[in-house]
Amino acid sequence: MYSVFILTVSDSGYYEQKADFSGPEIVDLMKENGYEVVGTGMVPDDRELIKKELIKNASANLILTTGGTGLGMRDITPEATKDVIDREVPGLSELMRMKSYEVVKSGILSRQVCGTIGSCLVVNLPGSPKAAKENISFILSPLKHALKMLNTEKSNCAGIER
Repeated sequence: MYSVFILTVSDSGYYEQKADFSGPEIVDLMKENGYEVVGTGMVPDDRELIKKELIKNASANLILTTGGTGLGMRDITPEATKDVIDREVPGLSELMRMKSYEVVKSGILSRQVCGTIGSCLVVNLPGSPKAAKENISFILSPLKHALKMLNTEKSNCAGIER
């Protein structure tokens, strides 16, 4: 069972204490798919605070962020993620954007980033509960493959179910 930490990035949720709907939806979806949710958190759209939370929780196999991936002036989750990841995993982001575009044309505007911090995979998701759930569902299969690769000492792509 892989561990997952879920981080909500939201000025309104953090400062105005508005309810977080995306985080709990993602928690439920990940539990339904056999993941162990080891924690959740919320930070405002603040680059340094996002970076700090990503680094602090990189002992999980997977970190899912929700929010801050759009074109708004305060949407900086992808930039904060790029600041701390070792390697980018662009295929996951590309797949999510492509599949999102098939659902709603504006989905192509998402700037989410995916990458690794050591053996932890970080995936940025949109802030909308519906879009966050859809994006996770688009990558569930390659996500398990990626986590297995990151947590296997010797790379054996041919021996891992696709």
